[in-house]
Amino acid sequence: MHLIHRFKLDSVLLPLGGILICLLIWTAISGKSVTTIKTDDWGDKVTVTKREGVSADLPSPTETWTASKLYVTEPFAKRGELDQGILRFTWLSLKLVAQGYFIALLLGTPLGFVIGLSKKMTIALDPIIQVLRPVSPLAWLPLGMVMFSGVKLMDSSGKTTFGASDAAALFTIAICAMWPTVMNTAVGVRAVPQDYLNVAKVLKLNRWKTLWKVLVPATLPYMFTGFRLSLGIAWLVIVAVEMLTGRPGVGGFLWQQYNASSFAHIILCILTIGVVGYVLDRLMSVVEGRFKTA
Repeated sequence: MHLIHRFKLDSVLLPLGGILICLLIWTAISGKSVTTIKTDDWGDKVTVTKREGVSADLPSPTETWTASKLYVTEPFAKRGELDQGILRFTWLSLKLVAQGYFIALLLGTPLGFVIGLSKKMTIALDPIIQVLRPVSPLAWLPLGMVMFSGVKLMDSSGKTTFGASDAAALFTIAICAMWPTVMNTAVGVRAVPQDYLNVAKVLKLNRWKTLWKVLVPATLPYMFTGFRLSLGIAWLVIVAVEMLTGRPGVGGFLWQQYNASSFAHIILCILTIGVVGYVLDRLMSVVEGRFKTA
């Protein structure tokens, strides 16, 4: 009972302690407004206010909360296309991430199995993968805009519902996020014990049944590792995609506030991106645990 109590205490107090230390460091290096009274050349007293500190323009935690309070306390409000509550921005970003992530898994998982099962395909595709894998989303998005420049879907009223920028955004998220799934799936297929395949041959399972009864269950832990990494990358890419396309979302809001030199709102976006990324990783971990116990 003592160990359980201590474990729960540590799991709460230690993270809170770490957060508190970060807040103290943030407060220490952030700037603060200092008002001084000076005498000008004509002998008049002038009040001058300027920021001082290690990083003078960095707002303190209190200033950040004061400036961002409206976006947090009204998280789903919509005052304009790029003036919405932070959770509404997050929802817009998550919808785009989910679509691109689904495409990444749809392409990456079969490709991983093909590479894992065939040495010739590994030799043929490995150089291509190694060249494309490190390419930045900042490079993929302009290419996507060129590739899908002719894409334009309109509704009955003539309004564009899906255009070149939308297709380019999905393309960028998918192609950046698919590589961890490809690599980890391929490694998992190669790691399947030969005994499993021998049993499948003894039972005279066809290729389809061998895939679903033997390869997929044995590869699942590796696949989920790739899925988690791909999800993290997809969430990272969304920021660059929204910045470059001007789409409403967390990334688009961040870029707008950067242009407006609103540093408090930039910090709000950074914290939101980090928290959402953590939540997505935890959710994927829960899903993985369910599949393992199923």
